[in-house]
Amino acid sequence: MSSRKIIRGGLVITASDEIHADVLIEDGRIAALAASGTPAADAWTADQVIDATGKYVIPGGVDVHTHMELPFGGTFASDTFETGTRAAAWGGTTTIVDFAVQSVGHTLREGLDAWHAKAEGNCAIDYGFHMIVSDVNQETLKEMDLLVEEGVTSFKQFMAYPGVFYSDDGQILRAMQRSAENGGLIMMHAENGIAIDVLVEQALARGETDPRYHGEVRKALLEAEATHRAIKLAQVAGAPLYVVHVSAAEAVAELARARDDGLNVFGETCPQYLFLSTDNLAEPDFEGAKYVCSTPLRPKEHQARLWQGLRTNDLQVVSTDHCPFCFVGQKELGRGDFSKIPNGLPGVENRMDLLHQAVVDGHISRRRWIEIACATPARMFGMYPKKGTIAPGADADVVIYDPHAGQTVSAETHHMNVDYSAYEGKRLTGRVETVLSRGELVIDQREFAGRAGHGLYTPRSTCQYLQ
Repeated sequence: MSSRKIIRGGLVITASDEIHADVLIEDGRIAALAASGTPAADAWTADQVIDATGKYVIPGGVDVHTHMELPFGGTFASDTFETGTRAAAWGGTTTIVDFAVQSVGHTLREGLDAWHAKAEGNCAIDYGFHMIVSDVNQETLKEMDLLVEEGVTSFKQFMAYPGVFYSDDGQILRAMQRSAENGGLIMMHAENGIAIDVLVEQALARGETDPRYHGEVRKALLEAEATHRAIKLAQVAGAPLYVVHVSAAEAVAELARARDDGLNVFGETCPQYLFLSTDNLAEPDFEGAKYVCSTPLRPKEHQARLWQGLRTNDLQVVSTDHCPFCFVGQKELGRGDFSKIPNGLPGVENRMDLLHQAVVDGHISRRRWIEIACATPARMFGMYPKKGTIAPGADADVVIYDPHAGQTVSAETHHMNVDYSAYEGKRLTGRVETVLSRGELVIDQREFAGRAGHGLYTPRSTCQYLQ
């Protein structure tokens, strides 16, 4: 049965344009745009008309770095695919790409199947998967080819976490060589985990056990060194590289230098590095544990370099690395030993609003907001123009955004399944009002109208920035 909706009177913002236009949605896709008040727009008829006067009409957010139900540090991320995707929708995100995990001694296929089983029938919005590669061997390398063919076109490796996800330089090089052949994109957690483990051991031996020491041992120089090494390995392999959760000015400098040299090297940062700092890690009474993530929060002076990187396109994407653990019972596992605090922050619901605040504060333009949060992540991971824009033929993933509404971020009002907010008490200007996923209302005038199982698995093509 055909269904038609019209969004009237809003300012349509994409990565490339801002236009006062009406949007016609038909059978889950954008059918047409026409300037508001013109005969073409006025002639449209529909089952439902949504008034967006005085509001922005933007593409649904694309968050390409989430960890729902991730096992880590003897516990699990507290958001399920059901609770996490519902919270994402409340925050104006309509597509996530989560990380399926290969365990050492197991195949990529086993890991991917396990994540499909977690997500299928539970998601409120559309989703895809990257593959964490923890065990590089000949069989794994062959499987990478098969996964690319079926739409899992990106593979994450870790220079951190020895004994868990860690890959050595030889394993990284082999995976990069394979991705150079099959078109996949290697995503790198770039920190020198071997050196960090030495510093952790030494800090604990000195009795330095509080959360703030998590930031002190994971030094910015060790992020920069690993970023440099990953870039050089990718260069040797002739492969593209995407560095996740860049937090340090020195790491941005490595990316900028590589890009100036014409290399296919890309960088992502996250809201926590743009808005939080080591001041949060140092909060008393173990409160700093709420802010333990890796890469860690940095001193405030790093923030200016990250914003600059986003403006100059040395950094291309802002994702959340959403990996929530409750303060009570989960973060508390590290009382008396910061190295046992589960690493991760909640944020999937806050990203679009925080980045709009960055527009209000003058860090980025409105179009750059949409570029780093919607269009570029969709292009980077092979989903554009189906996702990430408002154009004829695109999925009708659309957010009606009120740029003037005020809000105060709080765990009392958020929808993530976690007992604290990393941004508790922060005042923001701008708020999601209505969200459509493939033309279906998920958030309707600040009421949840979605359902578990609406979200569909989205196979992806290869990175659209590569020739």
